[in-house]
Amino acid sequence: MPVDQPLIHARGLVKRFDSFTAVDGIDVDVAAGEAFGFLGPNGAGKSSTMRMIGCVSPPSGGTLRILGMDPTRDGPRIRARLGVCPQMDNLDPQLTVLENLTTYARYFGIPRKVARQRSLELLDFVQLSDRAASKVEPLSGGMKRRLTIARALVNEPDIVLLDEPTTGLDPQARHLVWERLFRLKQQGVTLVLTTHYMDEAEQLCDRLVVMDGGKIVAEGSPRELIERYSTREVVELRFATDSLDDYAGKLAGLGERVEVLPDRILLYVADGDAAAAAVHHRALTPASVLVRRSTLEDVFLHLTGRTLVD
Repeated sequence: MPVDQPLIHARGLVKRFDSFTAVDGIDVDVAAGEAFGFLGPNGAGKSSTMRMIGCVSPPSGGTLRILGMDPTRDGPRIRARLGVCPQMDNLDPQLTVLENLTTYARYFGIPRKVARQRSLELLDFVQLSDRAASKVEPLSGGMKRRLTIARALVNEPDIVLLDEPTTGLDPQARHLVWERLFRLKQQGVTLVLTTHYMDEAEQLCDRLVVMDGGKIVAEGSPRELIERYSTREVVELRFATDSLDDYAGKLAGLGERVEVLPDRILLYVADGDAAAAAVHHRALTPASVLVRRSTLEDVFLHLTGRTLVD
C-alpha cells in the first residue's frame, strides 16, 4: 500500500444491532506510527468501532479499509497483521506465562524456535521475564495486562488495537502499562486504543476523537481539544451544602462558564488564582478551592454535559 495511505480509513462507518445504532456514520483516518484514541463514556460506540477495525464484527454501512484492504473480503489477511489486546484478559490459565505467548505465536505459523525467542524478548519488554515459568492465575491484574499486551505483539503486527488497556488496574500498574505503550509508540508501532480515562488519552494519544452516542463530537490532539473547547485553568469549588445551584448564580461573570456538578462547581477561567480571589471578594466561603489546568474531562463535560466515567 502507498506510504502516505492511512492504515485505517473509515467514511460514514455504521454499526447497527437490530434497531439500535451503536456507531452512527463516523469518519476516521489513522496514519502509520500514530497513537490514535477513541475517547468517551461507556456505551459511546468505542468498542463497536474497534470490533469492526479488528475484523470480528462486520460494518452495517459505510466504507472501512484496514491496511488498504476490505474487512468483509480480506478479514483473515488483515487479522494476521493486527495485534489485539481485548478489554477483558483472555489468557489461558492452564499454560505458563511463556507458553501463553509461544502457543499463540503458533496460530500465526511462526516457527517454534522463532516463537520462543520472540516470546522471551517480549517478556523482557513487559518486565515479566522472571515469571516465564509461572502459571497465569497467580499473576496480579497489572501483570496479566502486560502479558496480554505482549501476546498482542507476538506476530509483529502493523497495528495494535487496545480496548480499555488499563481498566481495573491500580495507579502504579496503570503507569507501568503506559510506559510500555509509550515505548512501543517510540518504536513506530501504530496504536489504536479506546479509553474513558482522560489522563490515559493525554499520556498516550497523538490524536483522538471524542465519541458520544455513536457519533464523533470532536477530533484533534489532546492539546488542540483542550484549547478549542476549554479554558487554560479550572477552579473547583466545594461548598458545605447540598444546594449548589444557589451558588451558581452568585458566581456568574467570574469565568467563561460555570458547571454545576453533584459535588462541586467548576469555574472555567484564564487565571485560576485571580478567579479564586474574586470568589472570596463576593463574600462566598467555599469549603475547599482547587485551581488546576484544564483536562480532556473538561472538554467532554463541555461537549456532552456528562463526565467521562458516567
